[in-house]
Amino acid sequence: MTEETIKEILKFRDDRDWKQFQQPRKIWTISISLEAAELLEVFQWSGADVLNEGKQEKIKEELADVVNYCVLLADACGTGILDEIVREKIRVNAEKYPVEKAKGKSAKYDKL
Repeated sequence: MTEETIKEILKFRDDRDWKQFQQPRKIWTISISLEAAELLEVFQWSGADVLNEGKQEKIKEELADVVNYCVLLADACGTGILDEIVREKIRVNAEKYPVEKAKGKSAKYDKL
């Protein structure tokens, strides 16, 4: 996600003066959970976890909601630029899941 897109999300909120109503726990964490559940619902009766035929628009809509709320939560918590925190998480996960141990395996890091 580009910095420009993040700024656009924040501008959308700020143009409507909604920041005053948004507390991290009450709004963003709950909203992320609810939107993630709506994304999961797209696959509920798929018959297989990988089927998404004819559901791409709904998947994109719900995924966008989750991402937007994550951006707003990051802003509300002052956790810094999302790019930085995501890169840090990738670095931490790379230590937990080194390629030579994890490649082709779905086991949790403590079971590798």
